[in-house]
Amino acid sequence: MTGPEATSLRHLPAVATVLATREALVLVERHGRAATTDAIRSAIDEARDIMRATSSSAPGADELAQRAAARLDAQRPSLRPLFNLTGTVLHTNLGRALLAEAAIEAATAAMRHAVALEYDLDEGERGERDDHVRGLLRELTGAEDATVVNNNAAAVLLCLNTFALGRDAVVSRGELIEIGGAFRLPEIMARAGARMIEVGTTNRTHPADYREALGERTGLVLKVHTSNYRIQGFTAEVGARELAGIADAAGVPLLNDLGSGMLVDLARYGLAKEPTVREAVAEGARLITFSGDKLLGGPQAGFIVGDRALIERINRNPLKRALRVDKLRLAAIEATLKLYRDPDRLAERLPTLRFLARTQAAIAAQAHRLQPAVAERLGNHFEVAVGDCLSQVGSGALPLDTLASAALLIRPHGSQAVLERLSAAMRALPQPVLGRIADGALRLDLRCLAETDEADLLASLAWLDLDGLHAGTP
Repeated sequence: MTGPEATSLRHLPAVATVLATREALVLVERHGRAATTDAIRSAIDEARDIMRATSSSAPGADELAQRAAARLDAQRPSLRPLFNLTGTVLHTNLGRALLAEAAIEAATAAMRHAVALEYDLDEGERGERDDHVRGLLRELTGAEDATVVNNNAAAVLLCLNTFALGRDAVVSRGELIEIGGAFRLPEIMARAGARMIEVGTTNRTHPADYREALGERTGLVLKVHTSNYRIQGFTAEVGARELAGIADAAGVPLLNDLGSGMLVDLARYGLAKEPTVREAVAEGARLITFSGDKLLGGPQAGFIVGDRALIERINRNPLKRALRVDKLRLAAIEATLKLYRDPDRLAERLPTLRFLARTQAAIAAQAHRLQPAVAERLGNHFEVAVGDCLSQVGSGALPLDTLASAALLIRPHGSQAVLERLSAAMRALPQPVLGRIADGALRLDLRCLAETDEADLLASLAWLDLDGLHAGTP
């Protein structure tokens, strides 16, 4: 390349020159030399393309350093806070349960300091990490013993592999569930090395079906709480208490997978009845598995409670080490479980239960309080109204039950295409806002919006480029 254009391009500062600026030195301290150097190279390449296209003059080293700073500062973490206004409380794609402050503080302390994770401070020797939560789980469930792994699917996998490796696992055909991400129970059983024996039909399973399937090759009987669907109509199933008796008579354990699991009766908070772990223990199942990050309101975890001898066998399985949880989750689990010792104040301390127990009147009052401010931020482009809606629990829990709620209903004055662009623009905000489009409106269900987060929501909406939304709209 020759001529004036080539001469102008030669005026672009070198990478080393830009790195020597004060702005770049600050960037190196904040982001590291490699990341800063890459950002500077990108800024120089972009400037070169602009100069070729517009014949503009070369920017100086300080300006290029500022452009590199803008690039680095714009790199946002992929896991960043957002507003869940979808109406689904335990949204799997949004991380399910929000942790209680006590759990957050406990996990933070475990991050900052060395902790006695597997060290017995009393005896001065190696200890067991499960001991941090074993006593609490026994106290809250009535089980003889307990252990914990990284999620409930892992808990079921570990139980199956321990007791049914190369043996039969008997399960009702109506309980062969599929959970999120096309993860199916038959596949878990196969990976665990168990031979699945289906009994009954999709809608009806009887005690005789189980008895006929039990034999010398049986390793365990599996009962699965169908938490993410219901079979209604002409149905029959064998209850856990009766099934426990059948399994005991055959000399094999009953594994009762509760799925979501709950440590208190939700009915006391005005919610639908869900079987509790203590009830499952009392019904006679030798092993019970349940989740930590669903109705229990804690971090992701899978709990196994039951007979001490069976839990000891599970803990000797080499897979247990591969599925164990780290100190952060153990700290958060312990703090969460301790909240259940005080059920009278549980709803105010546990975010999941607080969101689920909110009344429609309280949510509607919040919506009416926010409506004028949201309408002002959206200007004349949209109509913002308050309307009734239905929330859901989510994560497969109580699939047929909805919760009366209230939402801000945002409707465009013009084309409906603007609504999709508004939804996309809200997802692109520094703190994204997620709602749901239905019946010609973007619904912002406020069930999961704490009063303390209202100002932050309005601040996020102030970033919307409303003129850009309507550009090119007829």
